[in-house]
Amino acid sequence: MKSQNAASMLENLRTICLAMPEAVELIDGFGHNTFKINGKSFVISGESDKGFNLSFKSDRETQELLLQKEYFFKTPYIGQHGWVSIQNPQGEDWDELTDLLQEAYLRAAPKRLVKQWNELHKK
Repeated sequence: MKSQNAASMLENLRTICLAMPEAVELIDGFGHNTFKINGKSFVISGESDKGFNLSFKSDRETQELLLQKEYFFKTPYIGQHGWVSIQNPQGEDWDELTDLLQEAYLRAAPKRLVKQWNELHKK
């Protein structure tokens, strides 16, 4: 069930994730698009009968905050490790997601890449 919507969401996701240094996209054994840095997953996406699913690495504090919003939910199987999911993210969700996905990347990335990222994106 490939909808155009899911395809465009995957394109959005690729644009965000692959802009980060050394990030790669792989298809895992379940057919999910998995974005990794240095062998560590930071974003996993796939489709289900409910549409497009996007899961990302978070920490427990951020996870708690996100779970208070109705559109985020704890990722099955790996939620206890801080992973958060969203179903069929819409336009305005992507602004928030961009930051969350970058944080996910920084949680998984080796120190040298975190340092490089922080130097490029001084706030």
